[in-house]
Amino acid sequence: MRMRYLAPFVLSTFFFAACGGSDNSSEKKDTAASSSNEAPADNSMVKAGAAEAAASKGAELISKSDCLTCHKVDMKVVGPAYKEVAAKYEANDANIEMLASKIIAGGSGHWGEVPMQAHPNVSKEDATEMVKYILSLK
Repeated sequence: MRMRYLAPFVLSTFFFAACGGSDNSSEKKDTAASSSNEAPADNSMVKAGAAEAAASKGAELISKSDCLTCHKVDMKVVGPAYKEVAAKYEANDANIEMLASKIIAGGSGHWGEVPMQAHPNVSKEDATEMVKYILSLK
C-alpha cells in the first residue's frame, strides 16, 4: 500500500527539482551583452529639453487620462498629433489658456469635423500643464 503513494511522490520530487532549478544563462547573456564594446547611443536627433518635457507633470497627467485614445505624439489618430498642435500654436499665455479651456469644455472645427470630448473633471491647472507639455513638443 505504501508503494502506491511512494512512486508519485518520488516522480513529483524529480519533476519539481528539474523545473525549479536556477538557470542563470539569461543573466549571463544580459551581462555579456551589456559589457560588450558597443558605441554609445547617438542622441544628436533629440532636441534639447526633450527629456525634461517627457518627464513633466503634463506628460504624466496625459498618460493617466484618456487623451491617448484619440491623440498620439507623432501620429494623427482621431484628433491631431501633439506635434501638429505644437506646430500650429505658439507657446504663449493666450494660446495656453485657450487650449486648456478646449480640453475642459471640448470643441470642434479647428482640426476637422470630429469634436473633441469635453473633460469637465480636469482642473484648469492640470489642463494648463498638459498644454504646456504639448506645446513643448515642437
